[in-house]
Amino acid sequence: MDFKKTNAPTNTVTRDIMDLCDETGNIYESVAIIGKRANQISLEIKNELSKKLQEFASVSDNLDEVFENREQIEISRYYEKLPKPTLIATQEFIEGKVYYRNPLKEKEAVE
Repeated sequence: MDFKKTNAPTNTVTRDIMDLCDETGNIYESVAIIGKRANQISLEIKNELSKKLQEFASVSDNLDEVFENREQIEISRYYEKLPKPTLIATQEFIEGKVYYRNPLKEKEAVE
């Protein structure tokens, strides 16, 4: 996923909770969906950052031999400035970009 192109805010935004439960009909279900998506986004960001920082890792790291690497610092700053995973997940949910399903509701519909 490309987190550069997200239009999620970088700081906390007050939202009307009724807007969040329009699609599901239940605010708790909406929050659970957003929370699970936020965990997925967090893992994706963490893995992507780890891959990029792995390039700078040296085999003989000692506390005495820590060198400042400007590229590494810039990469870290970029990821710090990204919106938090919960804000990205909430924005995706509001825009309808999150796929979810509830097996209990599907089971009730069949019966």
